[in-house]
Amino acid sequence: MYEIRFSAIAQKYFKKMRNKKLKNTLYEALNKISGNPYAGIQKSGDLAGVYGYDVYHNGVNYELAYLISETERKMIVILLAGTRQNFYEELKRMYKK
Repeated sequence: MYEIRFSAIAQKYFKKMRNKKLKNTLYEALNKISGNPYAGIQKSGDLAGVYGYDVYHNGVNYELAYLISETERKMIVILLAGTRQNFYEELKRMYKK
């Protein structure tokens, strides 16, 4: 299993989340990613090296964007989480910094 860490933005998103069912659904997805980090789809172009994992809850598509570290400590860094609306634009802005 890979250790999961959160970027400041992702941590803030999870902390502010009030919908417990959605939170549980996203944490189940994180557990799946922790067991198999390559389950997500690797992005290309501006986001090369970033993986995306789709989560569906109540007919809404949520996305988890993460990086995989294969160094001494196998780790997954969750960069961003949220709905697909404006998700990739925000991720590109964040990833360029």
